[in-house]
Amino acid sequence: MNDAPQAAPRVARVERNTAETQIAVELGLDGSGRAALATGIAFLDHMLDQVARHGVVDLTVRARGDLHVDAHHTVEDVGIALGQAVRDAVGDKAGLARYGHAYVPLDEALSRVVVDLSGRPGLEFHVPFTRALIGTFDVDLVREFFQGFANHAQATLHVDNLRGTNAHHQCETVFKAFGRALRMAVARDARLGGAVPSTKGAL
Repeated sequence: MNDAPQAAPRVARVERNTAETQIAVELGLDGSGRAALATGIAFLDHMLDQVARHGVVDLTVRARGDLHVDAHHTVEDVGIALGQAVRDAVGDKAGLARYGHAYVPLDEALSRVVVDLSGRPGLEFHVPFTRALIGTFDVDLVREFFQGFANHAQATLHVDNLRGTNAHHQCETVFKAFGRALRMAVARDARLGGAVPSTKGAL
């Protein structure tokens, strides 16, 4: 019989309500990849599903936005809310791996994402999309999503598409790699003995 204490579940619930959007996010970092997504933007739902599945996190996102204007506010604010949820769920980051990276291919496309839950927001985004739209989805909004995430997760994030000719493949490899990198970064590292992974003693 194992009587070792179980670590508390790392979950967060975030609501973000503005004149432009109403966003609700529920995140479980120690999940199984379940997703319930309704942002009003089918392609964004598809990308968030990649994050949940490949990050092995449970993710619920409900969003209502001013889609009659365009998708910008909704995509950006979902990124902001997801970043807040990650920040809340990791807490003081004691025992956290902190860093994560992943390369993910899809046919001709290959992307790399590196994340540091450093407490210092920053984004390097280098994705030369081969067309401006994926269906009706404006690819400029991918950067806005990750900028919102990095700012509010207080994470340093490097996103690079190394090759690809199909814009859908380029984008999907980015989100899959992001999910896998996040999975690595939020993992508990028993070797740390509960210490915060920084020489400063805090992140």
